Amino acid sequence: MKIAVIGAGAMGSTLGALLAKSGNDVTLIEVWQEAIDGINTRGLQIEHKSGNTETVRIRATNDPASVGAVDLVLVFVKCYQTEAAVKAALPIINAGTVVLSLQNGWGNGPRVASIVGEEKVLLGVCYHSATVLGPGHVLHGGQGMTFIGEPVGGLSERVEQIARVFNQAGIEVTATTEVIKEIWSKLALNVCTLPTSALLRFTGLQLIQHNGVANLMQALLREAVAVANAQNIALEYDERWAVISALLKRLDPGVKASMLQDVEKRRQTEIDVVNGAIVEAGHRLGIPTPYNQAMVWMTKSLEETFVS
Repeated sequence: MKIAVIGAGAMGSTLGALLAKSGNDVTLIEVWQEAIDGINTRGLQIEHKSGNTETVRIRATNDPASVGAVDLVLVFVKCYQTEAAVKAALPIINAGTVVLSLQNGWGNGPRVASIVGEEKVLLGVCYHSATVLGPGHVLHGGQGMTFIGEPVGGLSERVEQIARVFNQAGIEVTATTEVIKEIWSKLALNVCTLPTSALLRFTGLQLIQHNGVANLMQALLREAVAVANAQNIALEYDERWAVISALLKRLDPGVKASMLQDVEKRRQTEIDVVNGAIVEAGHRLGIPTPYNQAMVWMTKSLEETFVS
């Protein structure tokens, strides 16, 4: 397939590299000029948990119009960059293009659909973990499942085709009829781990090594499950906590959550579409969400210190 990845950050670079290595025509679309130059000059450096580093030859550009129309657009930018990035990428989107959001949080799909049309949009979640080490240099710290599907449910040929392409690239993908449930399952993970990691400056592995943090994550998870269930999204607390705790224990010691990476770089976080999504749903449904509200307040207060 001819594929464009919008956002050559940790996850966009990692998946883009895997797709390129398996023979797809992949271009990374990025605004960070230093990363673009590094990728085009020396290749994309992917460091693995084993300590080995490989170089993947892949094109990077800040000019979507130079790419031409593509079969698939992967959206990997931050939530607050979504609308501007997708609008800038309109020259690569034609009648047959599919736009797949694998972004964190809740609400990115409607943002994308408002620009390209609901009929072009697929949604998904990805449980790989990665960290930007430098311009065009990424640590691929953990592998996991990816789920993709139609926002309205059911299976389609385009979902199954994209799943085949990803699986051939070594990205384990399941085409699901319940992608909204999968997104909320990942959201449940994120509400527990992202703000706690960012506020405490803990790696993912550290989060599960301290009883106090584990208790806080469990309280955040209970609220997320309550608002999901109130919307007929069938999450189970025990199942989610078992998955979350097991995932954290498997992480490489150096893997940092995306929100922690944002805080370390003193840039805006995605708290609004993570814990903020739980708070918004709680207000709408009449369900108290004090723990998630506290995470929003504290994270936004920390963001205010970044303004200099």
